[in-house]
Amino acid sequence: MNLFGVLGVSGSALSAERVRAEITASNMANAETTRTADGKLFQRQHVIFQSAGHAGNDATPSGLLGGSFAASFQTQLANAPWNGAPASTPDEGGVEIAGIVTDHSQGLRRYDPGHPDADKDGYVTYPDIDPLTEMVDLMGATRAYGLNVSAVQATKSMIGASLDILK
Repeated sequence: MNLFGVLGVSGSALSAERVRAEITASNMANAETTRTADGKLFQRQHVIFQSAGHAGNDATPSGLLGGSFAASFQTQLANAPWNGAPASTPDEGGVEIAGIVTDHSQGLRRYDPGHPDADKDGYVTYPDIDPLTEMVDLMGATRAYGLNVSAVQATKSMIGASLDILK
């Protein structure tokens, strides 16, 4: 792989981590959203990564995830492919987004009879979103993004040094 290939790999990772950070921020922002514009409960979303150029690899989703979440993942990937982060060529490697999966958990019920979305018993269903988990995910995305920025800067320095040698 040449230095420009390294830039492609880091670029694909930067794009993927940006999407991961945006999805995590959306989860955090909607942790108390009891009703979306379509009238349904907000559901937490997950970003699933895969190696660039390895779509349909059987070892990825269902092999790593268990139960109904894996089945939901497979169904959502089949019905709504994600065309998000640009990937580098398969020969170079890199990362791409396999999909953005909605977690269809039941949600958390809290007693709040004065809330407009309370049921007849006075309970309101909130999204099953743990702010601590989301914060850890956001920190991970931020760290990975920063590391890839450092890799891009180091690669640019190497390219510049290579050009200086040619002078």
